[in-house]
Amino acid sequence: MARHGNFLGVTALAIALLMGGAGPAPAATIVIVNNDGAGEGFNDPTSVSPIGGNPGTTLGAQRLFIFSHAASIWGAILPSNVTIRVLAQFNPQTCSATSGVLGSAGARSAHANFAGAILTNTYYQQALANKLSGSDLSALEDINATFNSDVDNAVCLGDANWYYGIDGEEATDIELLPVVLHELGHGLGFATFASSSTGAFLDNTPDVFSHFLLNKSTGLHWDEMTNNNARKTSATNTGNLVWDGSTVNLRAPQVLQHEPEVRVLTPVSIAGSYTAIEAEFTGPIDGTGVTADIVLVTDAVAPVNDGCEAFTNGAAVVGKLALIDRGLCNFIDKAVSAQANGAIGLIVANNVAGAPIPMGGVNPAVTIPSVMISQSDGTAIKNALLSGVVSATLRRHPTLLAGAHLDGEVKMYAPSPVEPGSSVSHFDVTAFPDLLMEPGINSGLHDGVDLTHQLFIDLGWLSPVTSVEPVAAVPGFRVRSAPNPFSPATTISLNLPAAGRTRVIVYDIQGRLVKRLLDDWMPSGPHGIAWDGTDDHGRRAAAGVYFSRVESNGLRAAERLVKLER
Repeated sequence: MARHGNFLGVTALAIALLMGGAGPAPAATIVIVNNDGAGEGFNDPTSVSPIGGNPGTTLGAQRLFIFSHAASIWGAILPSNVTIRVLAQFNPQTCSATSGVLGSAGARSAHANFAGAILTNTYYQQALANKLSGSDLSALEDINATFNSDVDNAVCLGDANWYYGIDGEEATDIELLPVVLHELGHGLGFATFASSSTGAFLDNTPDVFSHFLLNKSTGLHWDEMTNNNARKTSATNTGNLVWDGSTVNLRAPQVLQHEPEVRVLTPVSIAGSYTAIEAEFTGPIDGTGVTADIVLVTDAVAPVNDGCEAFTNGAAVVGKLALIDRGLCNFIDKAVSAQANGAIGLIVANNVAGAPIPMGGVNPAVTIPSVMISQSDGTAIKNALLSGVVSATLRRHPTLLAGAHLDGEVKMYAPSPVEPGSSVSHFDVTAFPDLLMEPGINSGLHDGVDLTHQLFIDLGWLSPVTSVEPVAAVPGFRVRSAPNPFSPATTISLNLPAAGRTRVIVYDIQGRLVKRLLDDWMPSGPHGIAWDGTDDHGRRAAAGVYFSRVESNGLRAAERLVKLER
């Protein structure tokens, strides 16, 4: 018997200055259900001029056009023969002159053990459950979405208003389209029903999103953890909570750039790689980078290292990497001042404990590379400067991806302390380029859905098997396993037409990583990669269907493996 719960899984977006059914399903139809009263929200009669491809002539009509446009984008990507209904409204939300909630959305009910469910005893968001079952499992609308009508008022976010065009030309306003795409993403499945504050599952039942959440520190997925406290701790394990789905992590190297780093060269006592997050307004950062001494900026007004007033050591900054504390002025002002004083790069040190944060804003006049590092790393550099010269290179890391763990999995947002409504159910803010499902809206977003598409494949919206490229038609590129079926072990044989970095990874039928067999530079020619039937933690994998995935020099192939009982 199917189990379901009425549930509004709301995930807020804030701003601060598989297997499917028996056959292919048609493109989903997503319908916006207007839940606003007369004269407000979608029904606001205020006259406006068409803008940026939006033909609406009233404020309400322009809002509805954007929602319908976002629905058409998701509908063209996701297959379902069950209409997806979104109950939507514009209402005043928490907001001030500098920060506010833009919108929130979530599934209206959760369902488990329905016909077509991929995982048993596991909750699915209503729209995804309907897709998998091929039927409407609830009389409720599938998604509830609320957006902040106050953004169009001067008291909310200063001079910024909603931008209702679809051309990406929002200037200093806030483009509504990516915000709607983001919130619909939550309602369609990009969220866990588990509490990030307590770790408790809804009705003590795991959900499909939690099935793919992996704590790298313990090697356990959220649905494998036996107590709430383990999940609660994992929700604040910054940098070590990752998405363990094959489709996302295989696509990540084509989406994410290599992460920036500040590599301190001297003195030897603090030499090494320091994690950095590049600013939204940064100048180019490449693999070679810029190398120079680091100079701590001073000004005449306390706090004297925040670069908010005229530099008192401007001459010393020329040709150097300027180190400035996060402080009382905006980040762009720091960059403009550093550049005007001749700096060739900007390093901002956080002024609070924890990881560095993204630095937002747009100013094409900024041409120097600009990053933030943590408070502790900034302190280490400043202490070393007290007794001598510190030299460093600001560059892109040669192997690590921005937003990915060193093992390659894409990071999920797990700040400490926990941020209800934002923690866990978002990609991490270290991702670059910015991803649609990060917890804050960024000006680089428009109408793309980046890795969210692949995450929905992992969840079951589309079959991970059909998303795998067939063996490439390249002479000499072959992948074959024997024995297959097998017990207890098999050998994956591959012939590489050219030398290059090669990955061989085994996934289960739900697309969750089981075993990394190879990630190394391999010469051309034949190779045999053995799989002993165990997972990455040495546990024997259960009998069933698995898939090997091979990547080398841009070529990809997959093979179905059948493991038998011993």
